[in-house]
Amino acid sequence: MKLARIEIADGVRLGVVTGGRIQPLVAGTSQFEVLAAAPARRAELVEQAREGEPRPLSQVRLLAPVQPGTLRDFLTFEEHLEGSLKLLGAQAPSPAWYDQPLFYFSNTNAVVGPDEPVAVPPGCRMLDFELELAAVIGKPGRDLSPEQAAGHIAGYTLFNDWSARDLMAPVMPVGLGPVKGKDFANTLGPWIVTADELAPYRRDGRLALEMHAELNGVPLPGGGDTSANMAWSFEELVAFASRGVQLLPGDVLASGTCGAGCLLEHWAHTGRQIPAPLRPGDVVTLVAEGIGAVSNRIVAGAEPVAVPKARVGQHRRPRPWTGTGGAS
Repeated sequence: MKLARIEIADGVRLGVVTGGRIQPLVAGTSQFEVLAAAPARRAELVEQAREGEPRPLSQVRLLAPVQPGTLRDFLTFEEHLEGSLKLLGAQAPSPAWYDQPLFYFSNTNAVVGPDEPVAVPPGCRMLDFELELAAVIGKPGRDLSPEQAAGHIAGYTLFNDWSARDLMAPVMPVGLGPVKGKDFANTLGPWIVTADELAPYRRDGRLALEMHAELNGVPLPGGGDTSANMAWSFEELVAFASRGVQLLPGDVLASGTCGAGCLLEHWAHTGRQIPAPLRPGDVVTLVAEGIGAVSNRIVAGAEPVAVPKARVGQHRRPRPWTGTGGAS
């Protein structure tokens, strides 16, 4: 089942997508009651909640399919990691990358949906996109095994982790993350495809979806990638994320950028900014087998507001210990 959030004349509703049409559901239908239900029960809930007749998708506005409470973005594609490191002059990935699935928390207040404009962030001259898949949690869980985690994934959607490369570069060495380089927009969409519907695409116990990106309607060179190349499965990512914390319905866990899934990798391999960084008017489309496609157009953004540099050494207090290590 493909479950979308839509805006129609009388407000925001859930809708079930079939082909090029969508069946609206009555106001108040619980998104995660539907998503977490077994397939037969899910069909019953949808049938009971139908409102009116199906509409063409062109007659509704698709919203981001979930409003996540948390959004973890992992780094699971080794090809993307190697391409990124090449641009930075690094020889090989850190051994720490191979030990556990690494992630950072992204800005859930900056989630945008299908066909929404994405503004160039203030001061950015090297705007990029990132082609990713994302799993959506359907029921609570903590300290899960990968086998248990499978039952907590409600479904999957596409994720575009927009990146301001020139804003990231000077701050990443500090070790706190990309800061404003990834603080401005995250696309989710076009809908959530339930895990059971994607079962035919599983290979060797993991999801294997073909993925590619298009810029202004033209597929990027390189031919895209497959989610089968993730170094960890989504079930393993969910299990790791649940260590010592409660995952809740609506939490999103993204795969990280697939191979050939961003402009940065092309720049790294060619030594030139070809294709050029994104500019206002460009349209980026992400495509994944079994899910569909999600597009956004780039628009001009604001100029940066000046913030002063640090005032160094002006407010240092005496150290609260003696030279012998004892407290004073």
